[in-house]
Amino acid sequence: MKTLIILNPNAGSGRAGKLWSKIEPMLWEELGELVVAVTQNPDEVARHLESARAANLTRVIAIGGDGTNHALINELARINRLYPDGPHMTFGSLPIGTGQDWARTIGVPFTPAEAVRWIKDAHPVPLDLGLVTLSDGETLHFLNIASAGISGVIATQVNQLKRRRPWTFYVSTLEALISYKPPRVKVKLDGQDWYEGKTYAVVVANGQNFGHGMHIAPNAAYNDGLFDVVLFEGIPRLEAMVAFNSVYSGAHLKRSDVHVGRARMVEIDPEGGPMPVELDGESRAGPAVKFEVMPAALSVLIKDKIPTASQQNMRHE
Repeated sequence: MKTLIILNPNAGSGRAGKLWSKIEPMLWEELGELVVAVTQNPDEVARHLESARAANLTRVIAIGGDGTNHALINELARINRLYPDGPHMTFGSLPIGTGQDWARTIGVPFTPAEAVRWIKDAHPVPLDLGLVTLSDGETLHFLNIASAGISGVIATQVNQLKRRRPWTFYVSTLEALISYKPPRVKVKLDGQDWYEGKTYAVVVANGQNFGHGMHIAPNAAYNDGLFDVVLFEGIPRLEAMVAFNSVYSGAHLKRSDVHVGRARMVEIDPEGGPMPVELDGESRAGPAVKFEVMPAALSVLIKDKIPTASQQNMRHE
């Protein structure tokens, strides 16, 4: 079986290109024949996928950052819808970014050699996708986590940095908390009123981690047909700092000012103008946002069953 590699060598401040030089011989040995498509920006992904499908290549592995993965997931969803009788294209990725939260959730090792061996033994598993509809009618997909509020501000700040460090997300969170003013929102879950009031963030989780290891939704699963929804009330700033700091351990779920729900559809209606939104780390904004789960919508390379949060902690400590 041939494998299409989508490579953005500039992703991760050039880490993707360095990683590729280390693992290319291993991938040829472990996966067999490769077709390598080098991209300089996410807009090129669609053309490469169309060519791959025409050549009957159905396994696609991304080596790039959030932008590459986001474009790839959206194009895979589009192509699979266009050709419902299949065979559907399968998505895989190797971690190179600062956050690596997708890798944490599905258990991909962080060392290059171990990651290659992991993906060699992985097999296609149907996982859920999230569908986001903004108020202007634009629709986009996400695989891991989407959110609205301060997290959208943080994503914008991080994406503007030329270099990112392991502590970048934490520092950016503290900086955003100093100036962010929580707006009033109305939130509905599956059409029912759920929350009304000020909020720092509404997190719609298909997966468990974001922001470089924040265990925002420890009980979320990619294949249960439901989102885990986590909302932080607009509490005083110092209390908010404590609440967000507790996300790394998952202790935030025990707080009375943190609300947790589950739903197939989440609707957020903010007062006073557009609300920052992020989808798997990519920034957007909208005065109203709707999130819908698409069960088993994408075939993803997984080695074993999706690990629990505690297993992820043991794997990556």
